[in-house]
Amino acid sequence: MDWSTIKHWRLQQHESCAELVLDKAETSVNVLSDEVLGELEQIVEWLEVNPVQGLMISSAKPAGFLAGADISEFQELDTHEAVIAKLQRGQLLFLRVERLPFPTVALVHGHCLGGGMELALACDYRVADSSDDTKMGLPEVKLGIHPGYGGAVRLPRLIDPGQALQLMLSGRSLSGRAAKRAGVADMAVHKRYLGDAGRALLKKGKRKHKQTLKRSLYSLPPVRSLYASMAAKQVRKKARPDHYPAPYRIMEFWKQNPRGQESAYMAEAESVAKLFAGEASRRAIENLVRIFLLDSQLKAAGKRSKFEGNRVHVVGAGVMGGDIAAWCALSGFQVTLQDAKPEFIAPAMQRARKLFQRKLKKPHLVDAALDRLIPDVQGNGVPTADLVIEAITERLDAKKGLYASLEPRMKDSALLASNTSSLPLEELSADLQRPERLVGIHFFNPVALMQLVEVVRGKNSSEQSVELALAFVNRIRKLPLTVKSSPGFLVNRVLMAYLGESMRMLEQGIQAEYIDQLAVELGMPMGPIELADTVGLDICEAVAQEMIHAFGGEDSDIIRKKVEAGKLGKKSGEGFYSWSKGKPDKKAVQAGSEPRDLVRDRMLYMMLNESVQCLAEAVVEDADGLDMGMIFGTGFPPFQGGPMQYLRSHDTQSCLQRLQELESKIGERFAPKPGWQQLNADARMESSS
Repeated sequence: MDWSTIKHWRLQQHESCAELVLDKAETSVNVLSDEVLGELEQIVEWLEVNPVQGLMISSAKPAGFLAGADISEFQELDTHEAVIAKLQRGQLLFLRVERLPFPTVALVHGHCLGGGMELALACDYRVADSSDDTKMGLPEVKLGIHPGYGGAVRLPRLIDPGQALQLMLSGRSLSGRAAKRAGVADMAVHKRYLGDAGRALLKKGKRKHKQTLKRSLYSLPPVRSLYASMAAKQVRKKARPDHYPAPYRIMEFWKQNPRGQESAYMAEAESVAKLFAGEASRRAIENLVRIFLLDSQLKAAGKRSKFEGNRVHVVGAGVMGGDIAAWCALSGFQVTLQDAKPEFIAPAMQRARKLFQRKLKKPHLVDAALDRLIPDVQGNGVPTADLVIEAITERLDAKKGLYASLEPRMKDSALLASNTSSLPLEELSADLQRPERLVGIHFFNPVALMQLVEVVRGKNSSEQSVELALAFVNRIRKLPLTVKSSPGFLVNRVLMAYLGESMRMLEQGIQAEYIDQLAVELGMPMGPIELADTVGLDICEAVAQEMIHAFGGEDSDIIRKKVEAGKLGKKSGEGFYSWSKGKPDKKAVQAGSEPRDLVRDRMLYMMLNESVQCLAEAVVEDADGLDMGMIFGTGFPPFQGGPMQYLRSHDTQSCLQRLQELESKIGERFAPKPGWQQLNADARMESSS
């Protein structure tokens, strides 16, 4: 074997073993590309003929062990046979790794995901870095597929089969310590001791899998079928099989292949290939992969600069302000939380404690986070804060009055941010001495669950301020999306168009439950009526008025009357629904006089039309950013890829014709907005090229 031709791997000899190090050339992250796999095939063939006492497999990349297969290569596969061939190549290679005549151990730090995890599972042993930076898992379900390099066979063979199924269904990754507790890793040690631990495990020789009583029980068809049906009930609450077939395919494979026998590898490859077979399923995979790649691009935008500060001051301890402060403290910042009276801050502190307990679990970590979150009625944290976030009522005069008191006390290098959901920054910054340092950092409720944060660029915002805001959002582990300062920005503007049309249907006598059901069938996480109740009808009314003031349109009495009656939705116990135990009390759905397709399209096309206008007005920089904002901010169906991707995949001209049909049937609010003509021109250019 000519080692001089191997550019991604290197073999290092130690006294008692060898170490195979992956260092993919010209990248900061290891992925299993065809070239990397091809070189590993050569190395394994050489090791089969030239055995060593033991082999450690590790990574030279600081980012992690192995991020998985090269997704772009899977996107190029256009036939069932091509998918099968690619998967079988990986399966056969990892089977040869498993059968090497000497013990093997994977030394894992950072990300060990997808194909990387499957390589680690093919080794006899796994040692994980015990820090929280370690992420071991099989997240393929999030891309619309499931493990195909043997992971769906090996993981249930290694650990509790039920737990293995849950890990594959959720795509959840495990920290080093959690992997050790689950049995995925044999040891979890500090990163500097990975090699020592690996050598100790190699001394045990080849691993022999033992058949435990629990694993034997799971292999019984009745037990396996019962567990799979229980899992299916849970999955159906989150994912419909016609939208997301991958988890159902995982459950079927798991149920039919109980013992991890070698014949299951072909079944695994066939199962994955079937997901690529149908047009709708393949489109969903392509869209989910695209979202995965765009997610990385948005995160990269937050890494162009560094937010070096460590102190954050939040003004406004309501639900949004208090939860923003808690999330910042959870992320390691020293946070002061200001409001008019201590009793206004107390509920925020209670919610923060619950958040810390849920996320951190260990009492000393919870106490440390609470120590970082300081009630501050007097605003003593303002002079030392690196970032001041305003999260008070959506009133222009109140915000401007607050800024007048804050600005003279802020240090020169501090950034000023508003969590406004709709007010233009140009109006907010009108009286500031330094308007260039005001940006919008718009969180969504609930803060702990919503990944997207809109970073709002005003006409006066400096480039440095925007870059710092992006870096801050990245540092608190959120997804930053840059938007132009305009009423409602992106998410609320499109969302209110969607909610507004839903309210008009309610006023026309269409049943709330019927509207919500059809929205969920469309792929939304919850229906618009339930969403309005969840957000708060008073908030919906305030934002709606801002949109009407900015863009015109008709006011809806239905929300206003609820608000006047004190029926604000979930938080008051009653809105359009009565709420008990955190859930809406819904009546049985009655088929309405309005056809299903018409009700669905009224909601969908109101979003599509508003999205087209937002793109035309450059509210977001490009179509990709708009799609990401809508998916992570409004819950637009990920398998559809976002509004602009929906238009591309369903033919822009056909969608325009449907919109014009709605205009004719429903009214002028469905008149095509500016931007459709350019979209059609772009689509024609793409098809001709």
